[in-house]
Amino acid sequence: MNATIDKFGYPATRVAEWTHWIALLRPAQPTVGSLVLAAKSDATAFSDLPAEAFAELAQVIPAVEQALGKTVSPDKLNYLMLMMVDPHVHYHVIPRHAGERTLAGVTRGDAGWPGVPNLGDAHALDAGEIERLGAALREAFG
Repeated sequence: MNATIDKFGYPATRVAEWTHWIALLRPAQPTVGSLVLAAKSDATAFSDLPAEAFAELAQVIPAVEQALGKTVSPDKLNYLMLMMVDPHVHYHVIPRHAGERTLAGVTRGDAGWPGVPNLGDAHALDAGEIERLGAALREAFG
């Protein structure tokens, strides 16, 4: 694992894992079910990932979309590859929707809908919420 994965709360936030990628519950939730999809390598540029990591995305993305579809029924999903503060390759996966969604006792609206996601309006999860949301998402990933 790398420092970016650790910063997003690994191992407590881990919801799914593949050979080259890991899905983590985003500790600050702009919308309920927000994830971080992180490359496990030390690459800090998208183009530096091995070809196998790119190929594996063909399995990872449908799994992410299916799990979030089961749990929070987003109207859209946004994949944001910002890497401004946390240097290793990762996406913020933000479920987007009109209205509110609830998962494992956490309810959130989408303050930016239908425009750009409002990452500044995020609910910081406590340990219990991380445990409950993480369990619900792990179950959805199967």
